[in-house]
Amino acid sequence: MAASPADTASAAPRAQRDRTHYLYIAVIVAVALGIAVGLIWPDAAVELKPLGTGFVNLIKMMISPIIFCTIVLGIGSVRKAAKVGAVGGIALGYFLVMSVVALAIGLVVGNVLHPGDGLHLTDALRKSGHAQVESDALPPVDFVLSIIPDTFVSAFTQGEVLQTLLVALLAGFALQAMGRAGQPVLRGIEHLQRLVFRILSMVMWAAPVGAFGAIAAVVGSAGVDALKSLAVLMLGFYITCFLFVFLVLGALLRIVAGLNVFSLFKYLAREFLLILSTSSSESALPRLIAKMEHLGVSRPVVGITVPTGYSFNLDGTMIYMTMASLYIADALGTPMSVGEQIPLLLFLLLASKGAAGVSGAGLATLAGGLQSHKPALVDGVGLIVGIDRFMSEARALTNFAGNAVATVLVGTWTKEIDKGRVRRVLAGELPFDETTLLDEARPAVDETPSARKEGLVKA
Repeated sequence: MAASPADTASAAPRAQRDRTHYLYIAVIVAVALGIAVGLIWPDAAVELKPLGTGFVNLIKMMISPIIFCTIVLGIGSVRKAAKVGAVGGIALGYFLVMSVVALAIGLVVGNVLHPGDGLHLTDALRKSGHAQVESDALPPVDFVLSIIPDTFVSAFTQGEVLQTLLVALLAGFALQAMGRAGQPVLRGIEHLQRLVFRILSMVMWAAPVGAFGAIAAVVGSAGVDALKSLAVLMLGFYITCFLFVFLVLGALLRIVAGLNVFSLFKYLAREFLLILSTSSSESALPRLIAKMEHLGVSRPVVGITVPTGYSFNLDGTMIYMTMASLYIADALGTPMSVGEQIPLLLFLLLASKGAAGVSGAGLATLAGGLQSHKPALVDGVGLIVGIDRFMSEARALTNFAGNAVATVLVGTWTKEIDKGRVRRVLAGELPFDETTLLDEARPAVDETPSARKEGLVKA
């Protein structure tokens, strides 16, 4: 009996998914090999760093066009501009609250552990700490002005997420105002989005090579001995991030959206693996956008919440800066009272927003914030330079988890999420297409319950 067209269509994606499954098994093997090479041949392993850097740069190359296409398609297909503003307002409010919660949790854990007691600094470490100040985040006014690109095109060439976000918002609202006249442009951008995601799926095949180079270089440069004196800080930070993700974010996801956090993270398992191997949450940004749309969250919510969250919803970075500040103060023999800790951490909360798009933003923002608020503590930044890359993995994983949960929560609050589709996707009934990173079966405009109510989708 001949196979039906439907059977044939369903068989092809399954074979493609199997191949990508082998790809991520290769990433795990590459990580293990990278660790081994870093421990056995540390000098040679350090020279492999360009492999990891090159792969992350390939991913970053795709971020601006993906953000532009996603936001323009999301906003351009919505008739009421007020809805977009409501999504942005709710998202920013949530980001601020969760940043404060993350700082408070880090503050409590840091005061309980006191991991920096009894340590001593060398002159080399002092110089290393001051060197980080050169990567200081921009002051608030300059940061706001930096969001405006020099030209319309430079927003895409400079790799600034917030500049791309601004241009995409303007283009989206302009197409929205054009009505039917803007439909041909929207269709063209939709075709462009398909092209960009297909290129991204091709780039992903270089992930094992990038993971091998990145992990080998980190292990080779730091080694095991360099980590021993900082084991308490690292362990405390990892546990704190774990508790924040699975207790705080997990409880919010269950209460607000009625979803199990483990089910959501299982759906995003490949993205977590990619971040773990590259130590960069940006490497998973394009895939998070694609997967959140596939999950059932509407395009406007995904297009606004995810890119904005990557700049303003840095939960892992908040915890890191809190614990690192207390660690440095204890290591220098000048522990801070609670009255001193709170103003410093609130300052770091604001400073971190100006570090959006800065490579190694956590360490650079910490050094810059301490230099501006309490210069005497900058000497201690050199203590954590050696393990910052290892801690940055937990930072990146926590930041990514926070933005994934935030997208679902904002979609739930704005009623821009298809809960029936969410359950089917998380149950494995609607698998994600790893080849195109797009769901070709879904319409250009999301058919969420509120979308039908608002008349966003024509009957």
